[in-house]
Amino acid sequence: MASSQDDLQYQIRILPGVSRTFAITIPVLPDSLAVVVSNAYLLCRIADTIEDDSALDQEQKSKFHRLFILVVEGSYDAKSFANELSPLLSSDVLTDELDLVENTARIIRVTHSFSVREQAALLRCVMVMCSGMPKFQRNKSLSGLSDLGQLQEYCYVVAGVVGEMLTELFCVYCSELEEKRDKMMKLAVSFGQALQMTNILKDMWDDRRLGTCWLPRSVFSGSKVEFQTLDQFRDTQVFRDGMDELIGIAYRHMREGLEYTCHIPTKEVGMRRFCSWALGLAVLTLRKIHANPSYTSAEQVKISRKAVKATVFTTNLFLGNNRVLRLLFNLGSGRLPLIVKSVD
Repeated sequence: MASSQDDLQYQIRILPGVSRTFAITIPVLPDSLAVVVSNAYLLCRIADTIEDDSALDQEQKSKFHRLFILVVEGSYDAKSFANELSPLLSSDVLTDELDLVENTARIIRVTHSFSVREQAALLRCVMVMCSGMPKFQRNKSLSGLSDLGQLQEYCYVVAGVVGEMLTELFCVYCSELEEKRDKMMKLAVSFGQALQMTNILKDMWDDRRLGTCWLPRSVFSGSKVEFQTLDQFRDTQVFRDGMDELIGIAYRHMREGLEYTCHIPTKEVGMRRFCSWALGLAVLTLRKIHANPSYTSAEQVKISRKAVKATVFTTNLFLGNNRVLRLLFNLGSGRLPLIVKSVD
């Protein structure tokens, strides 16, 4: 069944309820591209809701992830999927997330109105996330990840694959990007890892209070036992050196994200703005983390509204000038450590 204006309006209405950040950044994209990217984000959010729900056991999560892939593919009825899943979700699921699941059919009707290439990009992203997330989410603990390789894999299935999907959608919208597609796909994975690593570092102490840790033990020369009580050696040199290494790796990936942004034609103001805002805010967050190694919560390294407004204003002002964007990026980075050699 074809999507309607009501379906599109629902998509616009539900987005702020499940992500305030994307509700701000997605509308800066060109209108037709914003519709596809909004839809893609909502599909990913449904997959996340299944994985994160506390009332579903592993078998149920696997079942609904499989069904959801079929729904996106068009070989399983979206309404039946929603009717089966909704009653099983935990009572503490967010109201807007429940609403989204209950209205899966609306989202899917919009999905199936896109071009074949756009639908293929969205389906691939959902498939990778639904098959990759469980490996990490269902084994999460205070022991963290074993090494940088695991961290890279985790960042890919939750963020890198999203970068690849966005790149494909950007190429569909802007034919000039086709000749740069392969290069941008590689940079997109780095861009995604930069943003995800920044979130991991920002939220690490809040995550630990919830019984989760995404830091790689190998960087801290730590064992599982030590990671169970990570807060007890937060002020040691070993811990600070490990944090500097992770910050340096994230910063290197951010520089790749900058190159990704600079590859977008200057006439594509919305696409460049979408990427520049995310990059600028991530750099400032990483800088605050580096300057405050004794932080104990995300709130302590949160960027001020003034800094957000200044970043948005400055990037908008020089959006079409790659040389100035690189200069602003370097100035905004301050004295962040940089791991040049690829160790991840």
